[in-house]
Amino acid sequence: MFRVRPLVPIFLCLLWFRISFGHLITCSGIVPMKYRSDTVSITDFGGVGDGKTVNTKAFREAIFRIEHLRRRGGTLLYVPPGVYLTGSFNLTSRMTLYLARGAVIRATQYHVTVLRFLISSSCRPIPVDSDDTLNWPLVAPLPSYGRGRERPGGRYMSFIHGDGLRDVVITGENGTIDGQGGIWWDMWRQGSLQFTRPNLVEFMNSRGIIISNVIFRDSPFWNIHPVYCSNVVIRYVTIVAPSDSPNTDGIDPDSSSNVCIEDSFISTGDDLVAVKSGWDEYGIAYGRPSSHITIRRVTGSSPFAGIAVGSETSGGVENVLAENIVIYNSGIGVNIKTNIGRGGFIRNITVSQVFMENVRTGIKIAGDTGDHPDNGFNPNALPYVKDVTLKNIWGVRVQQAGSIQGLKNAPFTGICLSKIHLHGKTGPRSPPWKCSDVSGAAIETFSSKEAKELEFSRRVERLAQVCGNCNYLIPITPYIPGGSSLLLVTIARYGVSTASGRQHLLKTSTNITSYFLKF
Repeated sequence: MFRVRPLVPIFLCLLWFRISFGHLITCSGIVPMKYRSDTVSITDFGGVGDGKTVNTKAFREAIFRIEHLRRRGGTLLYVPPGVYLTGSFNLTSRMTLYLARGAVIRATQYHVTVLRFLISSSCRPIPVDSDDTLNWPLVAPLPSYGRGRERPGGRYMSFIHGDGLRDVVITGENGTIDGQGGIWWDMWRQGSLQFTRPNLVEFMNSRGIIISNVIFRDSPFWNIHPVYCSNVVIRYVTIVAPSDSPNTDGIDPDSSSNVCIEDSFISTGDDLVAVKSGWDEYGIAYGRPSSHITIRRVTGSSPFAGIAVGSETSGGVENVLAENIVIYNSGIGVNIKTNIGRGGFIRNITVSQVFMENVRTGIKIAGDTGDHPDNGFNPNALPYVKDVTLKNIWGVRVQQAGSIQGLKNAPFTGICLSKIHLHGKTGPRSPPWKCSDVSGAAIETFSSKEAKELEFSRRVERLAQVCGNCNYLIPITPYIPGGSSLLLVTIARYGVSTASGRQHLLKTSTNITSYFLKF
């Protein structure tokens, strides 16, 4: 059972969001909610919610009926309270899957037991048309990945799947879609997987998708994966899985455009939200970027990243806005990641109004992250990262403030850090920032770990090198010793300084403002 511990800072932060903006800004209007005049119930097709009866036939027959009758305005498939065991099934266009309060659509597990037995006894792939595995058919690998993300060859179809659809809604009264992923996680840990695990929900080549007011639990792999899609709204969802569940990303927009993710809670074993766009040479060849992605008012925890871009970014990622984010008990707050061989681009990324608590690394931008699908990747296919703005970020109990590690032959450019306040833990402290092969600006950016004059001087030198091409300022005045841990940070506009030129800057710069913070 998942319990969210009450966090006063999170409550205050959310209250601040409400006060700051007066009314909630939303992007959900890109896909209007449709009213369905035609309604059918899963029980009309023999569905039984006793937690024992397998309802795969009922779901498939209900959706077949919706697809072929083609009622004007579409049809709503109602799932009443109860636990409905089923294998994987495909949705169709112009339909709403509606889960009543207390309704659970739960993945069957018998097929996985059969898979494990056959794989261990015969060491051969399971045929797609095997009667024992019809609940989990194999599908072709995504063309932008070239193979399954975990294993060569195909991949298991997602639990709830849609390909080439229009106007589809998954919603209800906070009913649950339960992937029962535990046995899949065990297969991954034991190295007995023959193909890539299934996602919980995946839409491919689809448009006009709404997912709202549903709980997603224990996905075998990624939870919600819109790929090659446009105009997608994911709002008011709860996504949960144990923190040690492998690769259970929350929401992964992949080579998709106009995606709105808002007002959701995610606590899983991997990135809460990760924007992707294909894998190495396959993603480069497919050439479809992710663009115009909005992530707003998302709260959660993960041993990996809260908000991530990558590392699969070979088709390019651009025009991403993430704001009003709360991250706690996590590995990394904000993580932008790519690698040699990826190619593509990451540009025009803005992350703003973030609060984080008990995080290992606050901000990480790295050019050495992620594996490769095969040996066919081109090591000279370097990604370029530019115009990334991180601003108004506050953190407490952050072990390391940040790391920005570009590529020697493809430096990251236009990286702007503004009003970053990350406070560390007590005890042994790691260096607050690590920076290389990057240029940009740092404005009003510091952490409480900058407690030693030597560290502070070196930081000024580093930031002067990082920000040398920008007409912004850098911290000037060193740490003031004393029990109050008072740090004075002077921000000067239109001036750039090194440690040796601090006094000159104080005399010559214009528009100087001092900021005081007591830790």
